[in-house]
Amino acid sequence: MMYVPQNLSDGEAKDQFANTARLIAVGYNASAVAMILESWARFAKSSREPLENADVPPSQSPDREEVVAVMAEARDRCIQRFLFIQRNSAGQFTGFGTSLVPELDEVKGRFAQLIPPNVPSANDSAMARSLLEVMGVVLDDHGQNPIWN
Repeated sequence: MMYVPQNLSDGEAKDQFANTARLIAVGYNASAVAMILESWARFAKSSREPLENADVPPSQSPDREEVVAVMAEARDRCIQRFLFIQRNSAGQFTGFGTSLVPELDEVKGRFAQLIPPNVPSANDSAMARSLLEVMGVVLDDHGQNPIWN
């Protein structure tokens, strides 16, 4: 399945998107979830030092990095990769930069921990699908066409 939000214009919309993604994971008993987002990120200077001013959100930090975050979660594993966005002096996208960011031991934020740690019961999955239907989020089955699924 693929779920794309209508907008992510404010914190409430972002929270709603993340919570809907969590409901989808429960409702359809997902074994893995992948999310691709353009975002701000902050990184510790080294693996031995804690992140400075950890309570400051990346979007408000002067040392933030603009990235495309690719995150995948399963119940037993979480991996992430960051593609650093490069822009020219006019602010136009020119490509992705490389960086030696080690695999992280922890990712925090509204778009993390989307998959439940345990397999949901049949009752929990049915309840989540009912809630999704009330919210207007329904599975759009395009049949056996792999291009549309």
